[in-house]
Amino acid sequence: MKKKINLLFTGLLFVFLLTGSGFTGENEKLAQTGFQFLSVISDARAAAMAEAMTSLEFGSGALFFNPAGMANMKGFIDMTASTNQWIADISHNTFSLAVNPAMGHYGVIGFSVQSVDYGKFYGTRVDKSKDLGYVDTEIFELNSMAIGVGYAKSLTDRFSVGGQVRWVKQDLGESMIPFISAEQDTSLKGITNDLTPIAYDFGTQFKTGFKSLVFGMSVRNFSKEIKYVEEGFQLPLVFNLGISMNMMDFFENTLFNSSLFLAVDATHFRSHAEQVKVGLDYRLMDILSLRGGYVSNNDENSISYGMGVEYMGLALDYAYTPFGVFDNVKRMTVRFSL
Repeated sequence: MKKKINLLFTGLLFVFLLTGSGFTGENEKLAQTGFQFLSVISDARAAAMAEAMTSLEFGSGALFFNPAGMANMKGFIDMTASTNQWIADISHNTFSLAVNPAMGHYGVIGFSVQSVDYGKFYGTRVDKSKDLGYVDTEIFELNSMAIGVGYAKSLTDRFSVGGQVRWVKQDLGESMIPFISAEQDTSLKGITNDLTPIAYDFGTQFKTGFKSLVFGMSVRNFSKEIKYVEEGFQLPLVFNLGISMNMMDFFENTLFNSSLFLAVDATHFRSHAEQVKVGLDYRLMDILSLRGGYVSNNDENSISYGMGVEYMGLALDYAYTPFGVFDNVKRMTVRFSL
């Protein structure tokens, strides 16, 4: 058994290094997916650590990164609520809930909700008969949402698996397109741009046995091809390989019961070039956390910062991300564990 575990550990390490060596950003892939709101992270702790969460245990919040990360949840219930003041005054909000009914013996079940408020828009339509070449239509609103249910379980004391199924909805309103009837009479008809695909997430985590070193793998937003009118596309599929460790394990005595978690993710996207994400989380007395992160091959938001406080199962996290010409992005998360 020990030999098999060592072989698995060696294989995971080889795959991680091999994959990471090719993450140089040379592969240009643009506009190949839709439903991009699924790629926006609202959790403040994750955002402060550059989203390098694939190999970290994260309670119900793991449903947005790697479902296997909630398999070893210690308490009976875990909840998170996050708000993200995104660019262009777009508001992203998430909620997650995980329940551990038998302290892990039968696994952990979780639920997640992700919603987007794009605000209000003024509608126009081309009309060459008008002096301005267009006519005003009604004010309209767009919305997106994803609702998921997930499950995770530790198969051994070192190996955990998890998965999630999500119902995803995106409503881009109504558009008018030319319509040619059988009598060749050209007119306009309304098209409703409303899709509701199903997305699948799954992942694993493996504790190597060497101090606190953990490997993780996840696949998110797997779906069949969908389309608006005639143009087909898929959801923003992403593959993640991650590694993390408490660097204080190398020191016999730590000051004030502190820890320093280093997490690194190698990420392969369908829609844009690959990235390497590095996150740090320094915890002091399990109360105060100071965090930072870096994302390679990113033009506007490569650096992120954050902090968190936790006491008696209640935690508040904050993240700040400079976003270049788009100003700054601020996220806040409230967590509760019992």
